[in-house]
Amino acid sequence: MCRNIRPLANFAPPAADDEIHAAALQYVRKISGTTKPSRANAEAFEQAVAEVAAASARLLDALVTTAPPKDRETEAAKARARSAARYAG
Repeated sequence: MCRNIRPLANFAPPAADDEIHAAALQYVRKISGTTKPSRANAEAFEQAVAEVAAASARLLDALVTTAPPKDRETEAAKARARSAARYAG
């Protein structure tokens, strides 16, 4: 999985549209192999981002879990701790 794409399910508050769009953009960039498409491919690229974002939003809305929602600040602190441990070298 692309390291920039973060899990968005089961958070309080739920993932915002901009977070879903950012994940979709990262996904499309990864599979297309480009961060900035040529003018000839820009329309297809943007359409793909919109479609992936829409599918992702539908998925997040449909997911059901019995686990309590995760706290964004707690999860961010855990990620920072993992990063610090990884690069403490």
